[in-house]
Amino acid sequence: MTNDTTASAGRETPRPAGDDDPGRVVTCDLAFDVQEPADIALQIAAAERGGRTHEERLDLATGGTALAPPVELAAPHGGRIHLLRAPRGLFTASYRAHLDRPRPRPRAAPIPDGAAGDEPLDLQRLTYLRPSRYCPSDHVVGLAVAEFGALPQGRPRVDAIADWIHHRIGYVAGSSTVHDTAEDTLLTGQGVCRDFAHLGVTLCRALGIPARFTAVYAPGLTPMDFHAVFEAWTDGAWHVHDPTRRVPRGGLIRIATGRDAADTAFATVLGGIATLRSVEVTATVTGLLPTDDHRVEARLG
Repeated sequence: MTNDTTASAGRETPRPAGDDDPGRVVTCDLAFDVQEPADIALQIAAAERGGRTHEERLDLATGGTALAPPVELAAPHGGRIHLLRAPRGLFTASYRAHLDRPRPRPRAAPIPDGAAGDEPLDLQRLTYLRPSRYCPSDHVVGLAVAEFGALPQGRPRVDAIADWIHHRIGYVAGSSTVHDTAEDTLLTGQGVCRDFAHLGVTLCRALGIPARFTAVYAPGLTPMDFHAVFEAWTDGAWHVHDPTRRVPRGGLIRIATGRDAADTAFATVLGGIATLRSVEVTATVTGLLPTDDHRVEARLG
């Protein structure tokens, strides 16, 4: 991951005595051809809430020459954005983190039946009720009500949405582009994890359920890559749903969270000219992956 010609920005937290469980290891290696000096925003670091970090490195270089450490900005929900200036040449970013397994979060007290709609909105949930670039929820209200409106409010509707997407949308690698919205996924009937998550967010919002898009590292994913899921606000908490059913939710590591993929892109060129050449992602856990019953609620760290 690192070498003598590449400086790094990193941190290390000593492990408690007797703690021999290394938990989870995630890595990401990016390479860009930079034709004109470029300002780049990276969102590849594990979120602050993804588990205690034992060791972490972010190495940046152009042509083997180390770059200055990036500026780190705090993003919503523990996310972290690294801002940097890459000169002309082959720019590489290499990230590695060694994290604890997340501690189980206390289960939220359920809201009495019929009271979910009476819970006052805060700014966060209001934000995740509104239509967004890839989630035009105002366009699919009729479909959402026809398919799910007869179900009890709250989690039964979200579970039904996730099941419906899983059975009605085909997972086909390379079947969509970065321009496709949830409407495109409905029309084509196929997509990848990004499209499945966008559709889940869109249908939830169309039914008045706050929902947000979350980029994650996903141990067990084949082929390995970044992964996307969605979180919906039910029973007084954010619960995670993965309509692809491709990995256990208990192993997911949060990276970035937002309205849709526009807020959570792993790399954004803000100025200059840079073309992504390659991306390689790994995510592993110690021992066996956790099992997952998608009928049971789950929460991300």
